[in-house]
Amino acid sequence: MTKENPSTTKNVWLLVIVAALGYFVDIYDLVIFSIVRVQSFHDIGIPESEMRVDGEYVLNMQMGGLLLGGLLWGILGDKFGRIKVLFGSILMYSLANIANGLVTDIHSYAIIRFIAGIGLAGELGAGITLVSETMSKNKRGYGTMVVASVGVLGAIAAYYVSEFFDWRSAYFVGGGMGLLLLVLRVGTFESGMFKDVAGKSIEKGKFSMLFTDRKRFKRYVYCLLIGLPIWFVVGILITQAPEFGHALNAPVTLSAGKGILFAYLGLSLGDVLAGLFAQITKSRRLAVFIFQGLIIVSSIWYLSSDGLTEQRFHWIAFFMGIAIGYWATFVTIASEQFGTNLRATVTTTAPNFVRGALIPSTLLFEFFVRRTDIITAAYLMVFLLTGIAIFALSQLKESFSRDLDFVER
Repeated sequence: MTKENPSTTKNVWLLVIVAALGYFVDIYDLVIFSIVRVQSFHDIGIPESEMRVDGEYVLNMQMGGLLLGGLLWGILGDKFGRIKVLFGSILMYSLANIANGLVTDIHSYAIIRFIAGIGLAGELGAGITLVSETMSKNKRGYGTMVVASVGVLGAIAAYYVSEFFDWRSAYFVGGGMGLLLLVLRVGTFESGMFKDVAGKSIEKGKFSMLFTDRKRFKRYVYCLLIGLPIWFVVGILITQAPEFGHALNAPVTLSAGKGILFAYLGLSLGDVLAGLFAQITKSRRLAVFIFQGLIIVSSIWYLSSDGLTEQRFHWIAFFMGIAIGYWATFVTIASEQFGTNLRATVTTTAPNFVRGALIPSTLLFEFFVRRTDIITAAYLMVFLLTGIAIFALSQLKESFSRDLDFVER
């Protein structure tokens, strides 16, 4: 622990658990629209012919909220504290999700998803920043591993809640869980590192500082680039399972929903494995490098599976989920690369900007599809994105045992 930390090990782990449960609710609310989209659109009167376009409209609004929220909460976290972000973000997206359960038209649906997206953007970054600054440098990897591995199980919960309840109730459940967790957070404490910096006359949460120094800017960009393959796997390879199945002569139409379910199960396990591997080898860079290789192997397995059966697809989705399970390690690396006065800004914007990078990745994928075919295009994208990630990783310094008690000047 840092010398400023007033709590016992028990209290520190309580903080980890609270952050993990927050990310659990965050992931639940992040994916719930994709799961209940069709049912909810039917109920509010969206014609079948407009569902795909309106679905993109609502999802893009949520994505816009994530991008804006990532910047907003990151700056607020460095200026006013990590705890305030954890309280403010969960309150915003919990109320927004309750409101989503009451919508009756597409535009109010989209606006509320935008607001929810702003709220959702703050949870992971603030949680990882707080855990990283609170735990000792040799154990913080365990803390961030727990936060992410527990958190991604929220997607599994969202799937099963939607199976047993209607879409409005699914939104109410998400909002209710968030408000309940808000009460549990009353006993959490602020990072000692932030308290030290708060009383000093240095720039805090100034986003432009990432662009005014060339080395700092490159460090930030490299942090973003190592996460690029993650959302391509989820957003394209798994989400477009019906189209890939058709191209691979699958005997039945593959379910994207089931694919996401198994991929997130794998992702949770992958977060644990990546975290443990980094702790054992004392190298987060090596862990991420190994997982880039797993992405290539699992993607080749998927894209070369002619006659792909439903059961085999579920296994492949599970292993692809494991391969992208360096998500927590990626966010931790970003957190460890920057000083206390910019740490929340970087740790909150990085995962949200990587999510947003799916948009240009999708456009490039469609460019390749029009000139080749869906399988060849996917191969090109996988090798391109993992190649970029490996190069970016090689440019970053190992941060495993770095003392985080420093500031950016």
